[in-house]
Amino acid sequence: MQPIYETDQPVLYAVIDGVAHLTLNRPTFGNAQNGQMIYALDAAWARAAADDSVGAIVVSGAGKHFSSGHDIGTPGRDADQSRTDRRTLWPDHAGRSGAETAYIREQELYLEMCRRWRACPKPAIAAVQGACIAGGLMVAWVCDLIVASDDAFFSDPVLRMGVPGVEYFAHAFEMHPRAAREFLFLGDRMSADRAHQLGMVNRVVPRESLAAEVQAIAARIAALPRFGVMLAKQAFNLQEDQSGKRATMDAVFHMHHLAHAHNQMTSGSLTGGVGARDIAGKDEVRKAAE
Repeated sequence: MQPIYETDQPVLYAVIDGVAHLTLNRPTFGNAQNGQMIYALDAAWARAAADDSVGAIVVSGAGKHFSSGHDIGTPGRDADQSRTDRRTLWPDHAGRSGAETAYIREQELYLEMCRRWRACPKPAIAAVQGACIAGGLMVAWVCDLIVASDDAFFSDPVLRMGVPGVEYFAHAFEMHPRAAREFLFLGDRMSADRAHQLGMVNRVVPRESLAAEVQAIAARIAALPRFGVMLAKQAFNLQEDQSGKRATMDAVFHMHHLAHAHNQMTSGSLTGGVGARDIAGKDEVRKAAE
């Protein structure tokens, strides 16, 4: 079935005072991430990386919410679609059977693209308002700083699908492991204030101040000596990976796909027959799109 895209610009791009702004632009669906959006976001990251006038990057979401996660139910869902602009050397996922299709697609779109964005030598800031759910966490977590509005909330409720967290498994590196276990096992909303207390969020500001606060921070970073900033970012990424971040993510990605394969065998569905409303509970996803 062919997807019905509501926009041909799922990611907006602008440069303001040396800061590249990458804006997720599916507000009607809470900025749910379909393939169209993820490939457009990757292209925007590459554009910002290649632009010598850009010294810092801001990732934000249009509308009420940052991102409600992976697209598992909008008219623009395109998980089965073939791509001619693949970023890795793995084959096209479309038309394959068994566990192969999801493994190839999710390795490229969710694991490898997130790692590439994290490795971009220009510091990035996530400006998070409203919902930051599941796949939304991945986009925020690859950024160096997270600034949240006071109405923001974070959650990863995908254990209700029988899978052990999102593909970019950074949970225990974004917060204390005990807090991370609670966050994943219960799948409840975490407020911006709680995320700030745990160190996952750098600052919490009023909603109306979010854009200005993030632009001011990014402009300060963009004005610093570029090569020194690149090396500093590389140093922090190295420290995390030496602490086990990359190895953990590799292992959990395979667990994630073992769970998908198990779901397919037992229910005929990658998600165990569980949909967006089911994983969110009490219509949280519906609310996230309002």
